[in-house]
Amino acid sequence: MKNKLFAGIALVMAVTPAGAQEARQISVPGNPILADGDYYSADPAPFVADGALWIVAGRDQAAPDVNDFVMGQWQLLKTNDPKSGKWTHYPDIIRPENVFAWAEEARAYAGQIIQGPDKRYYFYAPVLEKNSDAKDRFAIGVAVADSPTGPWRDAHPSGPILSQHVPVAKDIQNIDPTVLIDDDGRVYLYWGTFGQLRGIELERDMVTLKGGGQAIEGLTGFFEAPWIMKRKGVYYMLYAGNKAGPTSDCTPAVYHACIAYGTATAPMGPWTYRGVALKPVSSTTSHPGAVEFKGQWYLVYHTADAKDGGHFRRSVAIDKMEWDDSVTPARIRTVVPTRRPQPPLPPTRNIARAASATASNEPLPVQYWIKALNDGVTKAAPLPPDLWGSWSPNNPATQWIEYRWDKDVTIDGSRLWFWNDQPAGSGVGVAPPAAWHLEYWHQGWKPVPGAGTYGTQPGGFQAVRFPPVRTRCLRAVLNASGDDKGHAGLAVQEWEVLAPKAARPVVRDRAAKPAPGCG
Repeated sequence: MKNKLFAGIALVMAVTPAGAQEARQISVPGNPILADGDYYSADPAPFVADGALWIVAGRDQAAPDVNDFVMGQWQLLKTNDPKSGKWTHYPDIIRPENVFAWAEEARAYAGQIIQGPDKRYYFYAPVLEKNSDAKDRFAIGVAVADSPTGPWRDAHPSGPILSQHVPVAKDIQNIDPTVLIDDDGRVYLYWGTFGQLRGIELERDMVTLKGGGQAIEGLTGFFEAPWIMKRKGVYYMLYAGNKAGPTSDCTPAVYHACIAYGTATAPMGPWTYRGVALKPVSSTTSHPGAVEFKGQWYLVYHTADAKDGGHFRRSVAIDKMEWDDSVTPARIRTVVPTRRPQPPLPPTRNIARAASATASNEPLPVQYWIKALNDGVTKAAPLPPDLWGSWSPNNPATQWIEYRWDKDVTIDGSRLWFWNDQPAGSGVGVAPPAAWHLEYWHQGWKPVPGAGTYGTQPGGFQAVRFPPVRTRCLRAVLNASGDDKGHAGLAVQEWEVLAPKAARPVVRDRAAKPAPGCG
C-alpha cells in the first residue's frame, strides 16, 4: 500500500487457490473495510460460501474531480468473522471484457454472486453491450465458476439474458440485478433503476428467462439497487430510496438515498413499504446487501469515508442488522453506521461545526442540503447536495443563511466558499452574489462593525475580518446577482466562522435538537 494513514492495517501478500488470483490479507479496525485510498469499493453484495462471508464489489476508479462512475473491475472481500476485522482482499477477480465477449470494457456496475443448485457460483453482472443499437446499452450477463475467485466464464455465451432487445427489458436501464433461490428451488431475478423495478422467474439452469416477468410495485420511493432476501417465510426487498423532502423518513435531499425496504408474502408481491433500514450516508448513492452468517444478520453498504473518498470513490462498510420480532412481519431496526477510530481533529479557529444551520429558504429545494454548510468538506466538483442553495423558478433579490450556537461565542472572522454555474451578473442559474455582509444578534440584528472587504469570487474561501463580537446567532445576508430577466440563485459550499483563538473543535451532533433561534 502506498498510504499508511491508519496504523491498524496489516498487510501480507498471498495467492488464492482457485485461479492464481493474487490476494492480500488485511486487518482493519472498522469501517470502511478498505480505507487507505488505494482501492475504492462500491455496490457490495454479500454471500456465504465455504463457511466464510464474502462480499463482491465494484471498484471505483474516478479521479477526485470526476463526477462519473469509472468502474473497470470487480473485487472480493472474505472473512471468517466480521468482528475480527481480518479480511482477505482479492483485488481483481473479473473484468467485463475478459468474461463476456459481447461486453465493452469498464462499467462494471453492481452485480451479485449466488451459489446455484449445482453448487457452482453464478455472477449476475450489468455491463455495456458493444455493437448494440439499443437506446441504453446496459445489459445483464451471467458468469459461472466453481469457486468465488474464479476462473469465471460466460454461462450464456450467446449474449446477455436481459437487454433492451429482450421484450421484458426493452424500456428500462438493465442494471442492479439481485437473485433469490426460494425454498422450493425456484429462482427469481429482480433488477432496475431510475424508479423502475422488474422481476422475473428463471429456469433452474439459472440463466433462462421463464415467462414475461412483471413490474414490481408498492415500494415507496424506489430508485435503484434492489436486494431480495427471505426470512421466516417473509420476502424482504431492500433498495435505495430517494423520496425526498423536509418531512421524509428517507432523505431531505433528492440526490441522497436512504436504504428503505418492503415486504411480501410471495416473490412477486404484492409488496408493502415498511420503512428505512439505513439513513443517508456520506456518499450520494447508497447500495444495500444483507446476509445471515453464523446466526447474525449483516448489512453491507458503501460510503465516501475512505481517504480521499467521494461520491464516485466509495468504500464498502458492514454493520450488524437486527430484527424486531415483536411485530409481524418482523421489522428491520434502523442500522446505525459505525466507523473506525478517527484521529482527533486538529485545533482550529472555525467554530461553525458546533452550530446548527438554518436559512431563509427553508424548506430547502430538495436538490440541496443545509448540513453541507458546516460539514467541513469542500470539493473541486461538488454535487448539489454538497451545497446550501436557493435556486428556484423565481429567485428573490436577497437570501440569508444563519448559524445558531447553544451559548454565546466570541468571533472575529468568517469565510464563505461560493459555488456557481453562471457568471457574475447573471439573472439565471446560480451565480456569485452581487454583494454580501454579516449580521450578528445583539438585541436585534446588527451589521458586524468594522468588517473588511466582502469578496464574492467563487471556487475558494472569501474571508472577512472584524473586531471581536460576542453573539449566539450570526447571519450572512446575500444579495443575488441579477439582470432585467430576474435574479440568479445562490449557493454556498462551506461557511466557516472564526474565533480569536484556535481550540479543539466541537462538532455538533446532527441528530441533536437545533439551537434556539434569535429574534
